[in-house]
Amino acid sequence: MTHAASETRRYLALWFPFLPADRWRRERGSGWRNSPSPPLGGEGRGEGAERETLLRPYSHVAPLSQPSPPKGGEGFSAPFAFVEKQKGAMRLVAVDPHALALGIVPGLSLADARARVPELEAIDYDPQADKTWLERIADGCDRYTPMVAIDPPDGLLLDISGCAHLFGGEQALVDDIQTRLDRLGMTVRIACAATPDAAHALARHGGKEDGIGALPVSALRLSSEETVALRRAGLKRIGDLTARASAPLAARFGESAPELLARLAGGRDIRITPRRPEPALVVERRFAEPIGHVDAALAAIEYLARQAAQRMQQAWRGGRRFEVLLFRTDGLVRRLRIETSLPNRDVPLLMRLFRERIEALDDPIDPGFGFDLVRLAVPVFEDLAPVQLPLDGGSIAEGEMAALIDRLSTRLGRGRVRRLAARDTHCPEQAVLAFPAVEAAPDTHWPAPEPGEPPLRPIHLFDPPQRIEVMAQVPDGPPLRFRWRHVLHEVARHEGPERIGALWWRRADNKGLTRDYYRIEDLAGHRFWIFRHGLYGAEAINPDWYMHGLFA
Repeated sequence: MTHAASETRRYLALWFPFLPADRWRRERGSGWRNSPSPPLGGEGRGEGAERETLLRPYSHVAPLSQPSPPKGGEGFSAPFAFVEKQKGAMRLVAVDPHALALGIVPGLSLADARARVPELEAIDYDPQADKTWLERIADGCDRYTPMVAIDPPDGLLLDISGCAHLFGGEQALVDDIQTRLDRLGMTVRIACAATPDAAHALARHGGKEDGIGALPVSALRLSSEETVALRRAGLKRIGDLTARASAPLAARFGESAPELLARLAGGRDIRITPRRPEPALVVERRFAEPIGHVDAALAAIEYLARQAAQRMQQAWRGGRRFEVLLFRTDGLVRRLRIETSLPNRDVPLLMRLFRERIEALDDPIDPGFGFDLVRLAVPVFEDLAPVQLPLDGGSIAEGEMAALIDRLSTRLGRGRVRRLAARDTHCPEQAVLAFPAVEAAPDTHWPAPEPGEPPLRPIHLFDPPQRIEVMAQVPDGPPLRFRWRHVLHEVARHEGPERIGALWWRRADNKGLTRDYYRIEDLAGHRFWIFRHGLYGAEAINPDWYMHGLFA
């Protein structure tokens, strides 16, 4: 792809140079505790959860030693740094702007830093908290484009191709993001470019898009050894590299230098990988005046559901999963997610499931100052062709069962209602797969017994099998009597053995004990399924016996 062609795509890079410090200020200072919600971000993430608790006041993030209040009170005028134990010494991982202005930089040992600035406060570094906070900001950026990617450890990349006009142009979009992040208390540098690598470099090193050649060679993100080698050769700027042929560069400095240079300059057709797959269908509705009631939000969801149903009907398809995002004016994002066991585009059914989901929420939806954007996404499509209903009503019964499963799964939770399917394995306790009922059933069938023959497997299995005491006529023969749960059972009839080998290919030592199963009937007419664990003499000196199941 040529550079001219790549100009049709636009990328936005956000870099947070003081991400740990800004997050920590937000949590510990009045900005977090007195603010009902941050201007960017979602409220939770989790399987089957609509209220994703991505960021809370981090009570579990404790300082290395509980510091005294920073000098200057709530203004946090005292410099502070985040420390982590590295190779037996406490070293600085990140600093705040005040500490950086005093010459304190990441990489210093804590002792050296405090020798320079005695009042420096040390805080335990929590990379997971930074990652969670960055993900929350990324949730809020979904209002601009569905193509949002994490640029670890302290940045985001947005593909805004074809999106900027919705916000009044590229500069207006940047200004809106900047305003929201300023209210959040985040220090951010934003840059736009035709390639993700160029946007990344401009955000971190400054400059304009038409001045990429003036950027330092460190903008290529090469290894430290390769960067030093380029500088020693007199190649200190990107323009020094673009003026030379790629073949000599590759021969002297390795293949990565010209490859990364092409990515930066637009000579390679590259895309970002969004953190969430792009849905098959997205419809949304924006409001000039925010809506302040849940009923109004439900009306907007129904309007979008009808739009989506029309598009799915034209494609003879239905959705298996539906997700609603409610964007508040202050940036809070609420997610509502439902699933159906069969492909569906029935709007009344979908709205009933969404109402069920809202009623089942532990934390009711709070419109706050109102929702200014409602989005409905259909991530999964499946074919939904017309069905001929038989006279006995079989398809109607199937649809009613599917509707019941959908309602129960929506109200009780995705994993609470399960169905069983057969697995192709000879190991009895692994022959059944339990999975959420709203998922599509695997294409497997239960083995049917021969006509007139008793079932080979019991209706109930013990997990794990229960040990029993057995008396046999010979060590490798069938049992004569056995004691189970302190009760002695006399064997009247037996059938077997059915020999089942061990799953040796799943073991590191390629070994395992063979099982010899017997179907047993005692004098009282009770039927059991027991097995001897290990071949007598070959695998075990005195094999143990186990009760594995009960027949009807």
